[in-house]
Amino acid sequence: MSVDGETVDPGWEVDPDDEWGVAVIATVGRQLKLRREAVGMRAAEFGEAVGYGEDLVYKVEGGKRIPRQEYLDRADEVLGAGGLIAATWEDVKKVRYPKKVRELGKLEAMAVEIGVYECNIIAGLLQTPEHARAVIGAAQPPYSLDDVERMVAARLARQSVFERDPAPSIHFVLEEAPLRRRVGGTMGWRRQLERLLEVGRLNNVTLQVMPTDTDPHPGLDGRIELLKFPDGTAAARADGLFNGRPTSEPKQLRVLELQYGTIRAQALPPRESLTFIEQLLGET
Repeated sequence: MSVDGETVDPGWEVDPDDEWGVAVIATVGRQLKLRREAVGMRAAEFGEAVGYGEDLVYKVEGGKRIPRQEYLDRADEVLGAGGLIAATWEDVKKVRYPKKVRELGKLEAMAVEIGVYECNIIAGLLQTPEHARAVIGAAQPPYSLDDVERMVAARLARQSVFERDPAPSIHFVLEEAPLRRRVGGTMGWRRQLERLLEVGRLNNVTLQVMPTDTDPHPGLDGRIELLKFPDGTAAARADGLFNGRPTSEPKQLRVLELQYGTIRAQALPPRESLTFIEQLLGET
């Protein structure tokens, strides 16, 4: 499909290791093919009608590509499916992001309390689209443009946690150095700082900055995330402990809670942290 002279794909490649995702997309693809053949349309004719190339039509129908919602909506209109094809989006949207991101997003969506400490980057839950695209795009070896867009979309989808009702209690501690790194150029950097101020002022959010000019603390080994759930259970992970694997074992959780509590105590208080970010904005 062409938009403003640029070619837009109808979706993302399917991860062959994602069994559930493969099954869902294969089923949707078969439905699309059967419906197309039932009305007597060749793949090339259908592709022209919906605005996509014939090869991409075959990929979607073969279960090798995850269709976007607009693709399914357009296919529904062209094939006169009366909403049946468009309705498959309810299944597709559950598997459109990578498996690991879906699992993390599911846990965050259930949590009543979320605590995040980031050592080297701005937390994904706080990133603007521009910032996320620049950070993911800087990986080496580089991701394909298709993978970058899929990962950006997945990261942004997790931010729906801020829209939950009732809202969870969310705590962030960010290091000073990543806040000063002008990811995405000066304007992109400013928009990211403005986003931090916006989120940091929410009633259910506390955002703290860890100054570079401070004593060593337990987060120097890397990222920490703590999730607490309505039934009293919890899960957590830390880059520097337990091989970086998620844990719900009580003794290990106590260790991570102690580390995170120490980090929060050592960081600037929330009000001073927001003032610090405002001062960074004033430096340009």
